[in-house]
Amino acid sequence: MSTRILFICTGNTARSQMAEGLARSLSAPGVEVASAGTKPNPKGVHPLAIEMLREHGIDASAQRAKHIHELQGEFDYVITLCDSAAQECPTYPARRARLHWGLPDPAAADGDPALQRAMFREICDEIERRLREWMAKEGLLKKM
Repeated sequence: MSTRILFICTGNTARSQMAEGLARSLSAPGVEVASAGTKPNPKGVHPLAIEMLREHGIDASAQRAKHIHELQGEFDYVITLCDSAAQECPTYPARRARLHWGLPDPAAADGDPALQRAMFREICDEIERRLREWMAKEGLLKKM
């Protein structure tokens, strides 16, 4: 039986998508990873989220914004990445643990494209740091 991880954010366009891609690349065999949103953005995955993952050697071109109701089955771990998602689905079931990593929305950074890219990079790096720490503690990290 595999271990299933779900990342939830409101729009499922940036933070949860980056977490999905990073976790999938870091996961040991037998770990399934998904992401979804409480109100998925019809525009889909933010281009800068895809770019940040590409910088980590991850092809996220097939990832898409999904609603949590599209996902089947139970998850061992449910991780919310924004406060509104944590409030909208406070009882979304997790067999082992629910976690909340409240992170700023990089897609909300307006203005200068260089500043927006820097914000995406900062959030992506923070997600990777948290994932490595948490997954190592839980025995879910791929052996290097």
